[in-house]
Amino acid sequence: MTRTLFSLATAALLALSAAPLTAQDTPAPAPDATITAAEDQGPLRIEITGGQVEPMPIAVAPFFDEGGAGELAGQIQQVVTADLTGTDLFREIPADAHVAKPTAFDDAIAYPDWRAINAEALILGAVAVQGDDVTVKFRLYDVFSGQPLGDGMQFDAPREGWRRVAHKVADQVYARVTGETAYFDSRVAFISETGPKDARLKRIGIMDYDGANPIWVTDDADLVVSPRFSPDGNSLLYTSFASGMPQIMLMDVASVQSRPLKMEAGTMSFAPAFSPDGRWIVYSREKGGNTDLWQMDVATGAERPLVETQAIETSPSYSPDGRQIVFESDQSGSQQIYVMAADGSGEPQRISFGEGSYGTPAWSPKGDLIAFTNQQGDSFHIGVMRPDGTEEKMLTESFLDEGPSWAPNGRVVMFTRATPGGEGTSRLHSVDVTGRNMRPLDIEGAASDPDWGPLLP
Repeated sequence: MTRTLFSLATAALLALSAAPLTAQDTPAPAPDATITAAEDQGPLRIEITGGQVEPMPIAVAPFFDEGGAGELAGQIQQVVTADLTGTDLFREIPADAHVAKPTAFDDAIAYPDWRAINAEALILGAVAVQGDDVTVKFRLYDVFSGQPLGDGMQFDAPREGWRRVAHKVADQVYARVTGETAYFDSRVAFISETGPKDARLKRIGIMDYDGANPIWVTDDADLVVSPRFSPDGNSLLYTSFASGMPQIMLMDVASVQSRPLKMEAGTMSFAPAFSPDGRWIVYSREKGGNTDLWQMDVATGAERPLVETQAIETSPSYSPDGRQIVFESDQSGSQQIYVMAADGSGEPQRISFGEGSYGTPAWSPKGDLIAFTNQQGDSFHIGVMRPDGTEEKMLTESFLDEGPSWAPNGRVVMFTRATPGGEGTSRLHSVDVTGRNMRPLDIEGAASDPDWGPLLP
């Protein structure tokens, strides 16, 4: 495939966004002499086991310009704050309510002043820019215990990667306070949609988790659907209709070069997914009007059937340990969810028994839940259940919700929500696994079919 100027420019941007950032610890300043008996309390922590959670009040002091940063210091602070408050687990205390006014990154912390405004956590940050490089450092403080929460950290990156640095800072704060892995420094592959509803033009984009920095890795000359990241985020599977029939393509994300996977003539292939180790691809293959699940060795192209019935089997997703596959099938007479051994041994076991039909299952990265689409009459839901089908819970309800994809930490689900009518459009939304904090993604234009990639290095 000839590399165009479009693909070369895109490849350069993708290489920048995926490049590892340099991080190092920064020493904490000496503790303030005004620490009170509050330091006998346990470590600062948000417990997010489910149900209603009261957001933690946090103070984010204005990030300091330590040379050449200018407006960039404030922009980085804004992204850090937006990441944290966007989870609905944190509530920012406005800067005009701050009693303490630090004048430098290494100032001693006046804990009583921060306690006076009921801040439970405090973030200090500083930004320096030299040439094409940016350095960002931060410290997180437990206000009520009067001590730092972990070590400070410093990140060094190209200036163009400043948003990634901000996400890295927020990831560290989130992880230290919640005890969970964060998800801010990650990317989402999706389908951008333009044109009338009955003649949509579609192209694949890759963007930051929050909708920023979209980059187009295909054009809209051919219909494309179902982008799916590899476990390391370096490859992308998708289905293309360029030949007139659906065929799975494999893209190298860094070079934006694609090639068709080896398939038997006269067959259609679609709905691909990688195994957790990246060795296998499981997908749907249609031949002679029958759609079954097949598996391919990525290195050799060798294929073999996993499920062969007279029913339609599609939308496969691996368990995080690679031992099982969840998929949808109508072998029982209606669209339902099944789980089977990844090697094809044994019989698939149906796990969905609620009202309506079920589809598009996606196994959580934590392995504890399977997300799915459920249709009951004229309503669509995004729901979750245990891998054995128990503890089913609907998270959303609308005219059309479908296609869930998990954040890298298994805490948030992203999905497509479409509005009705001839002028209806599709937008990406996210919702916490508890059913809280549902919100649309801030991205221009119609979008669908998200796939949330792994944390970046």
